[in-house]
Amino acid sequence: MADDALPPTGAIAEAADDGRLDPSVWKIAAVALFGALLAQLDATIVNVSLSSLASDLHSSLSTIQWVTSGYLLALTLVLPLSGWLVGRIGAKTLYLWCFAGFTLSSALCALAWSANALIAFRVLQGIGGGLLAPMAQMMIARAAGRHMARVAGYMALPVLLAPVLGPIAAGAILQYASWRWLFLINLPIGALAMLLATLLLPSEREETTPRKLDWLGLALLSPGLALFLYGSDKIGETAGRALLAVGAVMMAAFVWTAQRKGRDALVDLRLFRGPIFLTSAITQFLSNGVLFAGQMLIPAFLIDACGRTPTEMGWMLAPLGLGMMVTYLLMGTLTDRFGIRAVSAGGAFLTLVATTPLLYLALHGFDLAVLVPALFLRGLGMSAVGLPSMTAAYVSVPRQDLPMATTSLNIVQRLGGPTLTTLCASLLAWTLASPGSSATVSSAYAWAFLLLCGLHACTFLTALRLPRRLTTQHATQDQTAPALQEGPAATATVSAHPTTGAGGC
Repeated sequence: MADDALPPTGAIAEAADDGRLDPSVWKIAAVALFGALLAQLDATIVNVSLSSLASDLHSSLSTIQWVTSGYLLALTLVLPLSGWLVGRIGAKTLYLWCFAGFTLSSALCALAWSANALIAFRVLQGIGGGLLAPMAQMMIARAAGRHMARVAGYMALPVLLAPVLGPIAAGAILQYASWRWLFLINLPIGALAMLLATLLLPSEREETTPRKLDWLGLALLSPGLALFLYGSDKIGETAGRALLAVGAVMMAAFVWTAQRKGRDALVDLRLFRGPIFLTSAITQFLSNGVLFAGQMLIPAFLIDACGRTPTEMGWMLAPLGLGMMVTYLLMGTLTDRFGIRAVSAGGAFLTLVATTPLLYLALHGFDLAVLVPALFLRGLGMSAVGLPSMTAAYVSVPRQDLPMATTSLNIVQRLGGPTLTTLCASLLAWTLASPGSSATVSSAYAWAFLLLCGLHACTFLTALRLPRRLTTQHATQDQTAPALQEGPAATATVSAHPTTGAGGC
């Protein structure tokens, strides 16, 4: 490998015996940060603007919601390609292409002339943005090694500002400017990100032949996911149920073919035979799902049932982002002192407790004194669930399996968002279908929040099955299995060394 290539997993971070990280790690982290920031800021801004977009584009809310749903579907569809593309063109080149695609499609969104055009351009935006987060994870993992949680915790500060500032910025844009600026705001951030990636990311020159892509698996999995999620959203219609069934059959066929192909499959299902990886994946699915479901329900509740404006709603959501920020900054210390299971399960339980006041507000009326502390505690808990479980997943697999593990974990994680959001939205729509007064609207949200509490309880129970702490035994157990070689992309691996706190993600 060339001299300017990225060193093997964790080599940079572990080179310093005194625990200090090499400055090159922070340079890579800065570039990875912009990928997550760009996607997160865009998502939070658009999510609070759907009703205004429907009005400006002369569309119904049921149609314009696909501005968000189409984007999420596109994110899921491109995830299986990440490992293959890294091996084919390298991490730096792929990251630059993702930035460019996301930024250019943002410009197209700003130029959209109709709701259908905006939805189509948002799908393109999702194709570019879908790989930004997993690529950021991969680059941080391979540079920081077992210090991943330490790096991720500090670099998350600007990213966590997006959920705080995004809704506030959206309200200001919609009040004082055109909706097109919701997307134009991405252009300077994307341009700066591409410049930093060009200057700071080390080049890669792979010396082996890239792994062949499982085209049959891709043809089954990606369309199957799309049909299943779209059918779930339209489950009340005959066509929706038919699409859901077709999608389920296609995904079942993918599982059958993947089991036959083994390491040559698009996703090697043998990774899920490891109990730690399987438990971590389920925890990721649930935690990401309840996060997105809450992001959908809470703003809609404040606007529809409480009569708040988008600007007021944006300010009211600020404590949620602040709570997440606090936990992220303390993640290394928390995992070091209490261990993986205690932090993840404790965060899930705190989120469950903090969600119950939303049920109270839906039944008894709006009260800012109840909402603000509840959202702050919800933020504290939510951000404590994902990182420890992700640490357990990455450390439990052999080093050469990280590219495939990254792809698999991201697919499962991203499926949680649209799946559980659709579940909560379907219940909300069903309860709202019967005509009634504002009390009926409030009771509909009460049922939705009750379901959300149940999903949080499932997250808590699953997190209780995570390992108490990550030890050398955990890393060694799964390494006794046959290696799941990923070809040249195997350089993008995370250290399977034991993690006692600062390590992991």
